[in-house]
Amino acid sequence: MTARWVRGAAGGLLAGAVLMGTAGCSDDGDNPVSGAVSEAASAVASAAEGVSEAASRAADKAEQQMAEIKDGIDAKDEVTLGDPATDADGRTTVPLTVRNTDDSTRSFAVQVQFKDGDGKLVDAVVVTLSDVPAGKPGEGTARSTHKLSGTVTPSVASALRY
Repeated sequence: MTARWVRGAAGGLLAGAVLMGTAGCSDDGDNPVSGAVSEAASAVASAAEGVSEAASRAADKAEQQMAEIKDGIDAKDEVTLGDPATDADGRTTVPLTVRNTDDSTRSFAVQVQFKDGDGKLVDAVVVTLSDVPAGKPGEGTARSTHKLSGTVTPSVASALRY
């Protein structure tokens, strides 16, 4: 479920609530339609929370993976992202390149965040590139943990060389 779908469903429910609420008015104060609309609105709100909870869990996991790296040096400026695409499974992918500017072989951990058109975090992953030779580039691909729809913008949240 995506934020776009949730917003669309919420808008549809709101319009339906207004139409059905006015059509279902009665003098006895008992409106079964408003109860159904309220339940549907709660379901949409829960779905929206599920999306943000999934993004929050993914971001927490990515942060934990980055925190486990000992003696890492900030390498965010050594990472370049390509253009995002959608793979055959419907997941968002983005190629990335790291430059090993050190004089010995190093590994990299890159935390990539995916944000929707409103700038809200929808996913986060960590890509590890092992044994990148001194002075050479290393290439990898960040892949979202679940299907993302709409406009998705990837960015480098953090990167460590170790």
